[in-house]
Amino acid sequence: MLGRVLTSVWRQLTTVAPAHRDHWIAVRAGVSVAMPLLLLWSLDRLDLALGAAFGAFTALYGRAHSHRPRAAMQATAAPVLVGGVGIGATVSTTGSPALWGTVAVAVMAAVATLCSLAFRWHPPGAIFAVFAVGATAGHPTPPELVGPLLGVASLSALFAMGISALGAVLPKRRRREVSWDAGVAAALRSPAAREDVALTAFAVGTATWCGALTGIGHEYWAGVAAAAAFAATSSTVRVARAVMRSVGTVAGVLVAGLLLTLDPSPLATILVVVALQVVTEVLIGRNYVLALLTITPLALLMVHLASPAPAGELMVERVVMTVLGGAVGVLWVVVAHVARPRRDR
Repeated sequence: MLGRVLTSVWRQLTTVAPAHRDHWIAVRAGVSVAMPLLLLWSLDRLDLALGAAFGAFTALYGRAHSHRPRAAMQATAAPVLVGGVGIGATVSTTGSPALWGTVAVAVMAAVATLCSLAFRWHPPGAIFAVFAVGATAGHPTPPELVGPLLGVASLSALFAMGISALGAVLPKRRRREVSWDAGVAAALRSPAAREDVALTAFAVGTATWCGALTGIGHEYWAGVAAAAAFAATSSTVRVARAVMRSVGTVAGVLVAGLLLTLDPSPLATILVVVALQVVTEVLIGRNYVLALLTITPLALLMVHLASPAPAGELMVERVVMTVLGGAVGVLWVVVAHVARPRRDR
């Protein structure tokens, strides 16, 4: 297995896939993120920025699909993302956000993984839903803000779906429709799907709990790293993904550190977040490690926008939690691989 992992890592590090209409995907994502955040900035309500950002992530689903499958995919992903914001905000109001946050991200990992398999999400996996729960749970939220956060996330998701559907009215931009069948019942009956759901939930939950035990902070980043590994479809690629995410995050943190030391204003931070989102969508389908150079500062700036913190503190927490979450994810992958009968590997 080790040899296959090293081969997979090297191949993905050195291969840059050709462009596939990525500029249009990037524009949709950039506009979907920019408008809600700029509106909140103009209203001096950046305390609701996390809700707007995670609702806008709806635009990332079905990025390379034609309009009908994309709309159907986003219609199933949006409630999960918005629900993640609501769950995380509710957990934040409790007296034990670390304990209940761990439970919440594990449950959300199971729900989002099942939805991903049933509705054939692209990008697959539970990473965005886990991030939504963890980030909002880790952000201090008064009880009276839970409702507004849910409302902002819902409106942002609807706006993202509207932006994603605009191409349908432009004949020159239409593409051949790709069939998309959501096999909900099949996913629920599939032993492989049930195994994936359970493994992802255990990996995300244990990674987040281990992160909480360190006492460093932002433990949900460990859960996000574990969820990212389990978004892949085979044991080899999952381990390779965990390794690449750790390496890419370290490099991305250096970029984030440079940006954070400039101490940008809230408006400048929003503009940089939008630019990073656009570049991420150009890179993510071509080379995962290169994309992490923008994904990492994007995530850090989003968190910093809602809850400013010292740059050095955020950088250390991000690296430690990502490496820890990747290690926990690899451990569960190996345990599952060894426990599985050889004929089923």
